[in-house]
Amino acid sequence: MNDSTLAARTITELTEHIVEVISDSGEGAQRCGQSLGSIAARMGIGTWTVEIIPAEIRPPARSVAGASGNRIRLGARRVTNGGDLTGLVVAFNEQVLLGRVRAGELAPGCTILLESLWRDHKDASIRQSYERTVQSLRSADFGVIEIPMARECAAVVPNAEKGKNMFALGMLCSIYSLELELAREQIALTFGKKARSIIDSNVKLLDAGYRWAEANLGFKYRIPAERPKAPQVVANGNTALALGVLASGMEICAMYPITPATSASHYLSDVFEKVGGVVHQAEDEIAACAFAIGASYAGKCTVTITSGPGYSLKQEAIGLAVMSEIPLVVINVQRGGPSTGQPTKAEQGDLMSAIFGSHGDAPKVVMAAATIEDCFYSVITARRIAETFNMVVVVLTDANLATSQQPFPRPQFDAAWMAPPADQGAVPEGLKPYDWDAATGLARRFIPGQPNGMHTVTGLAHDRESHVAYDPEINEESIHFRSLKLAALQRTLKAPPIFGPPNGDLLVVGWGSTQGAIEEAVESMQREGRKVSSMHLRFLQPLPPGIKQAMQGFKRVMTIEGNWSDRPEDQLIDESNRRYSALAMLLRARYLVDVDCWSEVRGQPIKPATIRKALLKKLQ
Repeated sequence: MNDSTLAARTITELTEHIVEVISDSGEGAQRCGQSLGSIAARMGIGTWTVEIIPAEIRPPARSVAGASGNRIRLGARRVTNGGDLTGLVVAFNEQVLLGRVRAGELAPGCTILLESLWRDHKDASIRQSYERTVQSLRSADFGVIEIPMARECAAVVPNAEKGKNMFALGMLCSIYSLELELAREQIALTFGKKARSIIDSNVKLLDAGYRWAEANLGFKYRIPAERPKAPQVVANGNTALALGVLASGMEICAMYPITPATSASHYLSDVFEKVGGVVHQAEDEIAACAFAIGASYAGKCTVTITSGPGYSLKQEAIGLAVMSEIPLVVINVQRGGPSTGQPTKAEQGDLMSAIFGSHGDAPKVVMAAATIEDCFYSVITARRIAETFNMVVVVLTDANLATSQQPFPRPQFDAAWMAPPADQGAVPEGLKPYDWDAATGLARRFIPGQPNGMHTVTGLAHDRESHVAYDPEINEESIHFRSLKLAALQRTLKAPPIFGPPNGDLLVVGWGSTQGAIEEAVESMQREGRKVSSMHLRFLQPLPPGIKQAMQGFKRVMTIEGNWSDRPEDQLIDESNRRYSALAMLLRARYLVDVDCWSEVRGQPIKPATIRKALLKKLQ
């Protein structure tokens, strides 16, 4: 490119753009994308990052299924989801790029910045693969720009393979007009535990990538933004969960490592000891839940964090906590199932098992975080409910929230979040361990060691004094009062707000991580004058009041969910055998309203354009 072309280069202003950085596992594309999102957020640009994670821990290099990286949506206003199609990709080889092309993730005419190392590779088959791929991409009207990343990095550091991610970050800072000094600060923060020499070499790579893009690329973008006036937190959902554990005053987390929940315990392991907390890694999921129940029984409200397969293993122990009325917070970061399913992919398949799992009648509170910020506050709320009602509270998130990053206002600490110290005073004479209140089902929590409080805890059916009892009336009495707790909690909940007018042609109901995509699709239709609104549920058991009244204001109601529902167009499917998605089944059964549903289980976050298409079809 000559100097006159560069001099004529103009900056194109965009309201939003989606960029991906993809590589083989271990080449740092995820870190590059996370850093880009953090830099943009500090400048006030709306950001939402989505990790691209292969199913295998270390898939073969240069494999179509092995793409690892990050998808970053940048916007001039607050961004609430990963968006639709990608406009620019930085790819470290052509094979990982093909995986994204075949998945239909790239917009028509997408700009592709492709590492050119493979064009001159010593292996003829790799050279041929590279050439074929570049030709096919250009034939499909993608804008392929070959970039000698390895060569440029080799001029800066001895091992060029370890530096491409920061070189790519520098290029992206140039392309999106991001402040280079903020990028240098981000590198210092990212590699803060490393030697100074490592930080310096990464800054050199960043600068080299920035200079190369400034000198060689003929395009540049700018997304308008105002720096945030209040402090922001840029975190993914698992970090937000861990911060919520800290803020709630819970002091013990017991878990067994499982994707995609494990990073929450990694963060807690780094910081929990500093505030007197303990992370206990048990030998398996069952032991983790049993440990948490024991710690809660001893007076500490405890959290156990897992994903779908681990939640299944915990079910019997959760039943023990329900029967003995020991407060417990269980976080389930959902993933694709059943069985080991898709460990790194997003799905909302665990709602029914969270509500109805366990043998016998085992009422639990079930909440679902809707945003990354909500991951933080949901844990605080869950702890307060667990200790107030002596119940198990399940918080559902999923792989989409777990690994996505978004800025949100830094929480202002409130002492009311914290767990109060357990009452160790003498139990009033004559009070029984399960003196259930006739109206609410509540009973005072007994702590081991309290004077007058000695009793035996059992998972067997028991009476008010905690004595094992198989008497029919006593058994039914205890089930009755444990169930009343849900009704007592439901009376304290507010009706969920409606996004849009309270009356219209279609109400869309969702839960969990689909909120941002649903509301973006609904808002676009509202701008066109269509009478569409949405409602998002954070409490799934008990369901809050006002839902039926809200549904009655619309001609049609449907849910949008990331779990399976049969498709009416299938030859065998009719109203007598159709399986509805989870929330749709709950709403139909509870309110006797004809709730339809649309769902997708592709292992990735549902896109606003996909939802919009489903809603338009429903309106027709």
